[in-house]
Amino acid sequence: MIRKLMAGVAIAAVAAMGASAETYVLEGKKVWTGTGAGMIENGVVVIRDGVIAAVGPSTTPKPEGATVISAEWVTPGLISAFSRTGIIEVDAEDSTNDAVAAMSGFSASLDASDGFNPDDTAVDVSRLGGVTRVAVAPQPSTNLFAGQGFIADTSGAQDTDIKSDAFTFITLGEGGAGLAGGSRPAAWAQLRAAFEDARAYPTRYIAGGEGDVLSRRDAEALAPAARGRQLILIDARSASDLNAVMDLAESNRNLKFAILGADEGWRVADRLAKMKIPVIVDGFSNLPSSFSQLAATQENAARLSKAGVPVAIVNLDDSTHLARLMTQIAGNAVANGMDWDEAMKALTITPAAIYGLSGYGILAPGAHADVVAWDGDPLEVTTNADAVFIDGEQQDMTSRQTALRDRYLSLDKKDRPYAYVKP
Repeated sequence: MIRKLMAGVAIAAVAAMGASAETYVLEGKKVWTGTGAGMIENGVVVIRDGVIAAVGPSTTPKPEGATVISAEWVTPGLISAFSRTGIIEVDAEDSTNDAVAAMSGFSASLDASDGFNPDDTAVDVSRLGGVTRVAVAPQPSTNLFAGQGFIADTSGAQDTDIKSDAFTFITLGEGGAGLAGGSRPAAWAQLRAAFEDARAYPTRYIAGGEGDVLSRRDAEALAPAARGRQLILIDARSASDLNAVMDLAESNRNLKFAILGADEGWRVADRLAKMKIPVIVDGFSNLPSSFSQLAATQENAARLSKAGVPVAIVNLDDSTHLARLMTQIAGNAVANGMDWDEAMKALTITPAAIYGLSGYGILAPGAHADVVAWDGDPLEVTTNADAVFIDGEQQDMTSRQTALRDRYLSLDKKDRPYAYVKP
């Protein structure tokens, strides 16, 4: 059974890993720490009992008997700040798509972790791309409220530890307008009424009472977010929609917000920075595919970062199967003006901060041992991960795709399966 752990319990479980865990020494010509230590030339990372024991130059003491792995680069494990990895196997096949529930009467209470399948082929593909953690969100269907998102590792293990109820996901802008009745005013009316329902829970629902928008179960699920105890992730793209979200944040200072999309974020970057609202962007989003993206540009991530906005970079074009392409997108953000270090932070430190993942996204003594050894610069499109560690355990570097590749790469005719041959 998949264990759903709250943050404190998950951290305690990692700290209590068996002493029999193997010790590793990762030697990198470049070790990017994500800390004040910066980039260490010819550095060493020591992993013991599921945590990082030491990080330093080549002179750092190496435990006797440790397994040594040499690489060009060593970095923290990457964190996909938004995906649907593990809840959709085949988009068009309903039986394998647990992201959307168009026929359900529930919304905010839908828990995406109930549909997580660690056997999903996209989990292995993500891990092979250096992604060790994924933030997974449901997809809205009946109203603004998609439900509860979660954080999972990409080990593919059946006992994968999951941080459930990590955030509540809400869609505004054009998408939200369509779901709420056809206009942005309708969407905002629904959102405000839902927050009132959630804040009034359970009083409003005692003795069979009803909410204005939410059922009792949905109000209960939204209550932590509406009271400032859970992150609210809002999908908003245009500058006007972003300003509306910031207006909401200003009038509800106790609430925790992050914004997904923010294609026109650069236009309101100074305000986002002042309010310290993080954004999760796709640096490739530069075409006016909707009215909300008329001012989209590949310089969006760079401009936001330079303004001081916390930026996480993801692949929104295919968040289901190709979350790993966020490294390529980050590389293109660098090509369009973003600082290289900031781009790496957008794949590690910032996602960890957005979701309150203490000890992840960095290489430092005592941090969780999610570590990746690379054969080159991780933001270079031709670079591959040589070794991936999750909680100090070296991971399998095969997937269905690599198995098929190896099977047919040098298949002898006599090994081919029987097949029909035209007479």
